[in-house]
Amino acid sequence: MRIHVATDHAGLEFSQTVREHVAAQGHEVHDHGPQSYDPLDDYPSFCINAARAVARDQAAGVEALGIVFGGSGNGEQIAANKVQGIRAALVWSDATATLAREHNDANVIAIGARQHTVDEALRFIDLFIGTPFPGEERHARRIAQLAEYETTGQIAGHEIV
Repeated sequence: MRIHVATDHAGLEFSQTVREHVAAQGHEVHDHGPQSYDPLDDYPSFCINAARAVARDQAAGVEALGIVFGGSGNGEQIAANKVQGIRAALVWSDATATLAREHNDANVIAIGARQHTVDEALRFIDLFIGTPFPGEERHARRIAQLAEYETTGQIAGHEIV
C-alpha cells in the first residue's frame, strides 16, 4: 500500500519514526514534508499535498492512505478535509483508529504528535492501516451522502438549509 505522510515542525522528528515504521511493514512511503525544521512553518500545504496524493492514487486505483501530524492534529485534519474525496479523521485512541476505517472509510488520519507517545501513535497507525472498510450498507450510504454534498451541495432526499 502507498502511504502519504505530512507534518509540520511539531511532528517532524515523529514523522521520521512513522515513515520508518510504515516502510518496515512493506508499505511504499511518500513524504510530503517538511524536509527540515522550521518553527514557523505552516502545515496546510504539507497536509493538503499529502491528501491530494491520496485522492489521486485512489482515483487511479492505487491502494493508498494518508497520515498527517501536528501538535494537536486538529489543523492537519481540517487541511486534509479540504481536499475533495478525502475523509480525514482525528485519531486519539485505538477505537477512533479502528472506527475511522470501519464506519467512515477514512483515507487519512490526523494524530497530535504532542498528545501521544510514539508507541501509542504507531499503534493507532497500525490499526488504521490494518482495518478494512467492511462496507456495511448504512456506513456506505452515509459516506455517499457526504460525497454527494461535497460535489453538489445537496443530499438527495434530505433537506440542506
